[in-house]
Amino acid sequence: MFEVLTDKLTLVFRRLSGKGRLTEKEVDEALREVRLALLEADVHFRVVGDFIGRVRERAVKAEVLESLTPAQHVIKIVNDELIATLGPPGKLAPAERRPSVAMLVGLQGSGKTTSAAKLALHLQRTGQKPLLVAADLRRPAAIEQLETLGRQLNLPVYEGKGEGDAVLLCGRAKEMASQAGYQWLIVDTGGRLHIDEELMEELMAMKKALEPSETLLVVDAMTGQDALRSGQDFHSKVGLTGLILTKLDGDARGGAALSIASVTGVPIKFVGIGERPEALEPFYPDRIASRILGMGDVLTLVEKAQATFDQSQAKVLERKMRKEGLDLEDFLGQLQQMKKMGPLSQILEMVPGFASIKRRLTPEATDEGQLKKAEAIILSMTPRERRNPAIIDGSRRRRIARGSGSTPQDVSHLINQFREVQKLMRQMSGTKGRTPPRF
Repeated sequence: MFEVLTDKLTLVFRRLSGKGRLTEKEVDEALREVRLALLEADVHFRVVGDFIGRVRERAVKAEVLESLTPAQHVIKIVNDELIATLGPPGKLAPAERRPSVAMLVGLQGSGKTTSAAKLALHLQRTGQKPLLVAADLRRPAAIEQLETLGRQLNLPVYEGKGEGDAVLLCGRAKEMASQAGYQWLIVDTGGRLHIDEELMEELMAMKKALEPSETLLVVDAMTGQDALRSGQDFHSKVGLTGLILTKLDGDARGGAALSIASVTGVPIKFVGIGERPEALEPFYPDRIASRILGMGDVLTLVEKAQATFDQSQAKVLERKMRKEGLDLEDFLGQLQQMKKMGPLSQILEMVPGFASIKRRLTPEATDEGQLKKAEAIILSMTPRERRNPAIIDGSRRRRIARGSGSTPQDVSHLINQFREVQKLMRQMSGTKGRTPPRF
């Protein structure tokens, strides 16, 4: 979402870095470009004005301008102020007595139901016991959707079939959750296409019955300035404790993400970064700021790798690499593990320095379709061919190409690439055992 903004800020800071010393005029010129970049990214004009004012006040001080590395000082100031603008890090506040309640509100189509399931999965993975509550009685499809998600993710759902009053349903769900020892109640409430008094009255009655420790507004980041308006309206009438910003992986300009916490005064607690059930992350403003400035996000990358890759399997692979080398079976396993981390474009954005080199890369180098093609080719091989690619002759290449929807040239290219990987692995491991077969 921040790609265009990142590109523009990277160019501004690159020009600053080429100067030995900075003058106040040069700082103002750079900040003028930063201002335009933020406005073009759909950041609210008041937020932009406050942000630029704070940055300038710090950037024109003598210790910055007279420093031996003034550009680095300015970048650090921008980073600090971006973090301040984005607001505090996201963290759910549990209630003193169980169950704690997180009530999700928002307009219809903002992603409340899927966000409720993702939030419950996140809590479950952190060792807590959540219960989903299907309280959107006006849209029958919402109940069915939540039940389906619950089955897929192995999450319990309280749907209260036959119940016609959402307030009574919530009261019964909380009572049942208390008796059953659930730690969190995640409530999916009804929405509308627009904000009206009937919706707000219903939400306020549900809030009174539930006494939630968290009232979270689910906002579609791609709606731009509309997200800010709906955030302000919900907060003034219902009283919010946090925001869940969905579709942060979309193609919009991203201004809502940079503006909403400052405009509404409500912190962002979670961000949705894809359709996958696990594609909901706690909000860390310092990590988002780092991505916007093209500096990557190593902490999130490490956390994703730790959550995805099996440590025992990694040790087995390491031993195998040292003794006999990896084969295409192992290569396939690593490809499938990497897919679980998320889209390739998101992973690469977390790599420090990637923003500065991505324009020099060919489209194929970052094309996720190439990974899918490689997976299809390997899956079309027999186990024997994966273990020993040297036996793949012309007829086998044609058969593998037909099975994978590719060409014999694609099969040859993949095998050649894997041969280079094998060579690199042998060099890195200093293998003294059996040399893998050449082909």
